[in-house]
Amino acid sequence: MGWSTFVIFMAGVANFALNRAVFDSGHPLLARLPRSSRMLGSRAALVTEFVVLFFALLLSVRGWPGFVWAYLAYSAFNGLAAWLILSRRV
Repeated sequence: MGWSTFVIFMAGVANFALNRAVFDSGHPLLARLPRSSRMLGSRAALVTEFVVLFFALLLSVRGWPGFVWAYLAYSAFNGLAAWLILSRRV
């Protein structure tokens, strides 16, 4: 396991934590949704996050260590969006 794989894995853990924090935040936009839509949406978001992380790790292990920068950019945008939602700026 190279350094890029480790960095992608740690960023993936942070993305999952941010995802969970957003869905548990009780934001008014999420509170307006019916309970079934919130459950389906949170599961779909987790599955999507897993797929993105899986392919980022796969590309990293298969000899594309530069892909770490793309995943870190994705994580930065994800963090910015979570910060906007959690700080109630959106």
